[in-house]
Amino acid sequence: MATIENFDFNGKKAIVRVDFNVPLDENGNITDDTRIRGALPTLKKILADGGSLIIMSHMGKPKGKVNPKMSLSQIKDAVAKALGTEVKFAEDCAKASEAAKDLKPGEVLMLENLRFYPEEEGKPVGIEKDAPEYEAAKKEMKERQKEFAKTLASYADVYVNDAFGTAHRRHASTAVIADYFDADHKMLGYLMEKEVKAVDNILKDIKHPFTAIMGGSKVSTKIGIIENLMDKVDNLILCGGMTYTFAKAMGGHVGDSLCENDKLDLALDIMKKAKEKGVNLVLGVDCIAADSFSNDANTQVVSVMEIPDGWEGLDAGPKTRELFRDAIKDAKTILWNGPAGVFEFDNFTGGSRAVADAIVEATEKGAFSLVGGGDSVACVNKFGLADKVSYVSTGGGALLEAIEGKVLPGVAAVK
Repeated sequence: MATIENFDFNGKKAIVRVDFNVPLDENGNITDDTRIRGALPTLKKILADGGSLIIMSHMGKPKGKVNPKMSLSQIKDAVAKALGTEVKFAEDCAKASEAAKDLKPGEVLMLENLRFYPEEEGKPVGIEKDAPEYEAAKKEMKERQKEFAKTLASYADVYVNDAFGTAHRRHASTAVIADYFDADHKMLGYLMEKEVKAVDNILKDIKHPFTAIMGGSKVSTKIGIIENLMDKVDNLILCGGMTYTFAKAMGGHVGDSLCENDKLDLALDIMKKAKEKGVNLVLGVDCIAADSFSNDANTQVVSVMEIPDGWEGLDAGPKTRELFRDAIKDAKTILWNGPAGVFEFDNFTGGSRAVADAIVEATEKGAFSLVGGGDSVACVNKFGLADKVSYVSTGGGALLEAIEGKVLPGVAAVK
């Protein structure tokens, strides 16, 4: 398999799948350019070698229809500034062959949003899954997806996938396109290589003790990851909104807190499995309860087992923060996915900040720490600590599926 470091792009046209699905404000201005900055080493290497560059990405979920609010034309100038060179723009990603053909070494062309075409995602549009015609429509769409991928591939000599955020999707531009390049002309970009290595560090090269921190609102969305981690971790911290499902499962009164009442048995089962496997399962014992879901609500510290009616747990309490710190500070491998409270509200960032500070402390002592998933990344960025952990992953769903042990189509198609 070719690698980006060893490949000479001189005189070659390279089509690069990036993840430029960046957040925009109401005026179309980028509010966080992390994903653009992340792709720069790959893009600049191609240009520095004397190659020409075709950039492709999606933005948002236009569901196969053209939507000006999700046009990549809005970020063209920002990408040009980051690259330090002019960026041409193809207003139709499937009709860019002439623009691609005319590209000279050192020139850059950006394609319009791939998801303006339903063929990118390869799902039938406007047909319910249980409709009798769905299977036939799905088969037809798969053929159309291949043709779409073939068109994209025809623009270039080399394919580079640097979009870890979409690596868990078998889309035209992330996986199917790779079929149209031989092994010497398809490769992972620098960002993808770093992401894959970071996941391998967590799953294959574990230094113990290994502490995983899983936050978020629902147990049900994290169950696959929790079960896969059970055989690997020494300490498993479950925090955030799922705290209250566990508290209720143990007979607690959780007031108006977020709680999955249909997952109480699942919570008890997780506790049982942790005990059987000798995993130290760390759950919240107290919380900062609020009388409304707002930053300026009245608050009190209460046991997670005794939250009064009309009150809801919005952050980890002081005793809980100490328990978290104890499970993190001496770890040699750390994975953090999901905050410990409603960190978007400044008055409820304390639990997440305590987790972040403990991770930084352990990292300074030599631990490998991986932070991933949108909210955790937003947390470390908010606290200004992103450069004090070992690795911050750009992929939410892709990272979680990799940790679940699933094969990522975007990686497998290249490898």
